[in-house]
Amino acid sequence: VFNAETAELLSHHQVEIKQEFPREGWVEQDPMEILNSVYECVERTCEKMNELNINITNIRAIGVTNQRETTVVWDKTTGEPLYNAIVWLDLRTQSTVERLLKRIPGHNKTFSKFKTGLPLSTYFSAVKLRWLLDNVEEIRKAVEDGRAMFGTIDSWLIWSLTGGKNGGIHCTDVTNASRTMLFNIHSLEWDPELCKFFDIPMEILPNVRSSSEIYGLMVCFPIFESGALTGVPISGCLGDQHAALVGQMCFQDGQAKNTYGTGCFLLCNTGQKSVFSEHGLITTIAYKMGKNKPAFYALEGSVAIAGAVVRWLRDNLGIANSSQEV
Repeated sequence: VFNAETAELLSHHQVEIKQEFPREGWVEQDPMEILNSVYECVERTCEKMNELNINITNIRAIGVTNQRETTVVWDKTTGEPLYNAIVWLDLRTQSTVERLLKRIPGHNKTFSKFKTGLPLSTYFSAVKLRWLLDNVEEIRKAVEDGRAMFGTIDSWLIWSLTGGKNGGIHCTDVTNASRTMLFNIHSLEWDPELCKFFDIPMEILPNVRSSSEIYGLMVCFPIFESGALTGVPISGCLGDQHAALVGQMCFQDGQAKNTYGTGCFLLCNTGQKSVFSEHGLITTIAYKMGKNKPAFYALEGSVAIAGAVVRWLRDNLGIANSSQEV
């Protein structure tokens, strides 16, 4: 929680979430655990604010930022996920990518680059969603019955936090949409041709909104039978790297930031024009600050494994007891 006048950090709380590795190269997380960690962080942060004698009724708005590309499909009638979330760095879709490549003239990985800014890769949500539709019977059936909803983590959270199966808002913002490989970054709409290419039904996709508008109001949390922030509008949504670009106030053409987390990501603001790289950088939407405001673009360089390797040395290889040792 920040002071809106001074940007001073007033209070925070964090919870580490388990990653599961069911097979080599597979990375999953439990969407319910992600959601419950958000409930817990909200409640604990508000408790800390009360202890500091800061009035939480002064909290005017809530923003969501999330791991990009991580893919969830859930049942809108029960509110339950239909499978674990497939995490952005998961590699199970390699064979899906190879199969799709065979259908592209000249096996050109950058066939959709000028629409999406992205190469065909295991990274992006469309191939993860394709894998789920091909391999999980329950998801196929939910799609046939009209019960399935797809989203990246922001969509899953906003839908759940605004009421879930009781009227939750199914939306995403332009930055997260621009990481799916299904979104045209110029028209700012889902692309029917790409959806057809990946054979993804458009009715399961969230509505795409700007990064700064009121999506819906927070409802009380079922697990706490309360909710310190019930009724507060959720009014901001940005994928994590884009949020860092905005947080570092890189609002001018040419300003760049680098984040060091699970991976390392360098984003450079290119203003209101999309710039295409000849050297493997991807083109992405940086932000769109309001319904009627223009979209701004960025070039991005990505290193998939950075902090994650530290965690792997600790948890999997067992050669360090803590991240600090590394």
